[in-house]
This record gives sequence, C-alpha cells and structure tokens, in this order.
Amino acid sequence: MPSRRTFLKTSALGAGALALTPSFDSLLGAQSGGDAPRRFVFIRKSNGVRPNEVALPTFSDKDKELDKNKQPLEVDLENHDLPAWLQPLHAHKQHMTILQGLSCMMSENGHWSYSSVLGAFKSGRNSLSGIKRATIDFELAKLFPSPFGHVELSLTGNYSSFRTGIVSGYSAPAAHQRNYCYADPQTAYNELFKSVTNPDAVDSDNAMLAFLQNEETFKADVLEGYEKLKLSNHIESIESIRARNKKLTKMADAIAKHLPTIDQVHADGGPNASTPEKQKAMTDILVAALITGLTNVVTYTIDELSTPIRGLPGNESDHISIHELGHNGGYSGVSADTIREHIRVGHIQQVATIVERLKQQPEGDGTMFDNTMVMYFPENGETHHSRGTEAPFVILAGKNCKLDLGGRYIRLPNHGTEGHKTIGNWYTTLLNAHGNPIEHYGDLDLEMSRLKLDQEGAIKRFLA
Repeated sequence: MPSRRTFLKTSALGAGALALTPSFDSLLGAQSGGDAPRRFVFIRKSNGVRPNEVALPTFSDKDKELDKNKQPLEVDLENHDLPAWLQPLHAHKQHMTILQGLSCMMSENGHWSYSSVLGAFKSGRNSLSGIKRATIDFELAKLFPSPFGHVELSLTGNYSSFRTGIVSGYSAPAAHQRNYCYADPQTAYNELFKSVTNPDAVDSDNAMLAFLQNEETFKADVLEGYEKLKLSNHIESIESIRARNKKLTKMADAIAKHLPTIDQVHADGGPNASTPEKQKAMTDILVAALITGLTNVVTYTIDELSTPIRGLPGNESDHISIHELGHNGGYSGVSADTIREHIRVGHIQQVATIVERLKQQPEGDGTMFDNTMVMYFPENGETHHSRGTEAPFVILAGKNCKLDLGGRYIRLPNHGTEGHKTIGNWYTTLLNAHGNPIEHYGDLDLEMSRLKLDQEGAIKRFLA
C-alpha cells in the first residue's frame, strides 16, 4: 500500500480535495425529468479580445459610430452578419449575445488574470493570499450540485510544451484556496470516467481513503483551534469523495453510454498532439461530463500566453507563441492579426460543437442546451497589454437560463460613465437569476468609486 504522502501527491485529493463538494440530487442530466439543473461553461482565452473584433460588419453608419465611440447600443443579431470568426455560431444567433462594454479593472490585467477574472479581485499575481473569495464558477456550482461539483480543464504550457496531469488551476473554491485542473485530455478522461474505464482503481482509491480517514480522525483528537478546523475540513472531503465514488460506481452503466472516445495521440499526456487535436478532445470530455451529470459547471482555459500553438491551419509547421502574436510577431509570412483570427476560429468551432451536441441531447420537454449557458471571454480584458476597461463576452444561452439576453448585440455605457457595468455586476446578475440573492459579487472599481458612480448589484435589464 502506498504511503499517505505518496497518495496525496499523486491523487486529485492531494491536488484539491477541498474543491470537491459533491451532491447527488442531479445526475445524468440527459435522462432526468422535472426541473433540470442549470449548467454553465466558462471558456477563458488569452491575449485579450479587442472590441472591434466582435463588432458587427453590417452595422449602419450610425451604429458603427456609436460602437466606435463606445456609446450604448443594442441591435438584433437576426438583422446582421456576424464577424467572420464567429460564423460557426451563425445557426445559433437566436441564442447568442455579444456583450460589449463590461470592464474588469478590479481584477488582474496585463498578461494573465490568474484567479481574478472569475473572482473580480486583484489576485496579487498567483498568490494564495490574493484569492479573496470563491470564484463565480464555484458559486454557481453550489446552486446546482453534482458529483464533481465543478470541473476545471486547462490547455496551458510553458511555451515549448503542454502541461500534463493534475495541476494547479485558476478557479478557487474559497478564499486562499486554489483549485486543481486536468491539464491534458487523457488525464481528464481517466479521472472523470474512472468508474467505467478502471473500476478497480476506484476500489483502490476507496481503500486508501478509508485508511486516510482513520489516520486523520485519530490525529484530530490531539489538535486544537485552526489546525483542527483545517483537518476537519480535510476529513469531510475524504468522506465526500468516498460517497461520490460509491455513487459513481452505481452510475457506471449509464455513464458508459456517453463515454467519449480519446485518440491514441493523447496517450501519456499527448506530447505529439496538435493544439486543435487537444482542443477537440477536451471538448469531447467537457460535453460528456455535462451529459452524464458528473458536473453542471465547467471552466475551460482553452489557452493562455504560454500555451504552445502547433498544427494551426495555415501555419501547420510553425510552433507559434501567443505572446509573440501579442507583440505583432507573424509566422511564415502570415501576419499576427491573421493568426490570432485563426486561433479564435478554432475556439469558436469548439463553442459551436458544445452547443450543437447539447441541442441534440433530449431533456424534459426540450434539450440540454435549454438549461445551459456557455460564455467565451478574455481572461485579461481588451488586448494583449490590457487595462481592463473592456472585456467582451460571447454568450450562448438556452431558453431556461432566466436571463433576457438572446439574439442581440449589446454595448453598455463606457467605463467611467453613468450606467457602466463591470464583471462584478455581470456575475451578480448570474447569481441573482439562479437563486443567490447576493447584493453584489466582487470588488468595486476604484475609478468608478472615485467618480461616485453606481456600480453595485445586478444588471436589472437582463433579469427575466
């Protein structure tokens, strides 16, 4: 039997047990009846989204001027063409919102946002002390419990290679706690679908968890104060994982019906897999995790500045640095702007796949997409070296998501003006619409406070 220390270093428990808050009220969403859970997919991208890149090419001259000057604007997508890179979502325009004008100046900007863009706080780069609260994805996961509570996927790297295994993530289950994430498709597949693919490993995990619980309970008898509280939380996490494993074993036959197929190229971390191949495999896993009811909330870092870009259409033989693109560096005679667009197209193809597959999955009187919201957004604001004055969101939302959004291009008042809204307002809106009456989620914007402009609460016009 491996030692406790070895187990903690090599398991999801050691990587982030406190992030697991499983419940089993909502399993196998595709087969459930009645009031289905709401689902949320957060897709983070690096290098910013420049506001002009999501502007509609068929704006009237008047609307084009309003948009350029960052004045309030709202038009129906049905009457307009989408930008070229958003064309994979053309068939879903009635469920789509392009939301311009949100700011994120209270979060980390520049190259990376770390946990801050989902928590609306300054993160102190990547320090635990800088994590002020549970991030919005974890808050939503509490409202719609599932066996895994929350799943984080991440295609990140060190510029030359991808990270693999179970590694530190960007979401946060609570203040001063960092989530873990699955960094390659094969690891995500192995861990999420273990009850089907490797039931013997689940039995082994359960035996080790029982051993750990007995050992830690003994130690709890001689500890006091904060150390005892920390250990108590750890014991509860062990028990929750054991309960989850037991339930997943019973669900194995149903899960097997929706098991994704992972190509051999992803074995051993997939060192030879191209970036598009990794993205496709992660999407397959993400969709399967939602359909099987393993989770109702997924956060997916589809790239960050240090993610290697290999096998990109048009630059198949190049090893592209996203950071270099941010400084206008092109490759093989292809401009940085063109390559950035090709990267975005790849992202949006994955968004379209998620939407289309969920629309094909029956649930209640409709489909799983009816109860799902997918958000694609920049982790660091409006550009490579951003200030956070704008953070464009592309949102796909089903009819039961309790928000009045669909089918529109919406530009909110500019930062520093009356009526402006921040990501804190947006996240408050999500929480209020789905059962959490919090007055305001996230930190306030110091510039808005200096100007004595109202910036608290939900965006009421979006509440259905």
